[in-house]
Amino acid sequence: MCCNVAILGAGSFGTALAVMLSKNGHKINIWDRNEKTVEDINVKRENIKYLHNVIIPSGVNAYNNKKEAINECDYVILAVPSHVIRSICKDIKELVNKDQIIISIAKGIEEHTGKRLSQVIQEELPESPVVILSGPSHAEEVAQDIPTTVVVSSLNMEYADKVQNLFMNNKFRVYTNDDLIGVEIGGAVKNIIALAAGISDGIGCGDNTKAALMTRGMSEIVRIGVKLGGKPETFSGLTGMGDLIVTCTSMHSRNRRAGILIGKGMSLNEAADQIGMVVEGAKACRAFYELKDKIHVDMPITDTLYKVLFEGKDPKYGVYELMTRDKKQESY
Repeated sequence: MCCNVAILGAGSFGTALAVMLSKNGHKINIWDRNEKTVEDINVKRENIKYLHNVIIPSGVNAYNNKKEAINECDYVILAVPSHVIRSICKDIKELVNKDQIIISIAKGIEEHTGKRLSQVIQEELPESPVVILSGPSHAEEVAQDIPTTVVVSSLNMEYADKVQNLFMNNKFRVYTNDDLIGVEIGGAVKNIIALAAGISDGIGCGDNTKAALMTRGMSEIVRIGVKLGGKPETFSGLTGMGDLIVTCTSMHSRNRRAGILIGKGMSLNEAADQIGMVVEGAKACRAFYELKDKIHVDMPITDTLYKVLFEGKDPKYGVYELMTRDKKQESY
């Protein structure tokens, strides 16, 4: 069945989803604040800034006006960075209705409040059904129809089922998972570990180091995820292990790429400027660094990364400190 879908944010993933959903037979309106991006999509049928060399189907129309993009749509996809979620929801509060399903594809938690993004959205849009989409899904590969698998979750799984049907095709497989907390926390914390893995690459560490970071990073994901109410088994799935693998190992990962640059001597701001997109791992690191102490969860990789990013610690000395911590059992 053909649906009308609004996508707010014409970044790489928002554009990739617009292309894919259009191929699924849906009518897509995509909004972006950048007039040049909107013109490129409508006239050149390409998003030159964020997803070049991908032809955008004629069923995708771009707008600079949110009201025009959202009007009469069945679904509204929030394809903006995590730190923009609250403000974008405030902007559209008078434009959406209770029958439109809100889908968030951002991965993170809100700084200072420690709230999950679904909670932020629900606070600003209390009558709207909210669905979270997460999992290992680089925009560049989704746009090229490379087989990809993700997971969706919601407080009301009836809406997750609808989103599953909206996205599913033979190149994009969607699972449902009723553990909303676990799905959100797994997707957020893995960005921290991916940034650390990139720094490890940048300072010249090897595969052994990355394997250790990923494995012990997974322990941090599970530890804080369970503490916050997630189910342990969720983190061995797509939003935990799956997303961790892809973001720590792929050069499509902006977190890994930024980490490599930091490991080679750049500051966080310099690396972010060169990447040209938001480095979610840095924002997540700051947010979870604050949260972990409040809820008494041990996250040594997150702690060390925070000191590298925001306090000027030498990454090589950070590795030394992690390697010389007190002896422990692997599982505790």
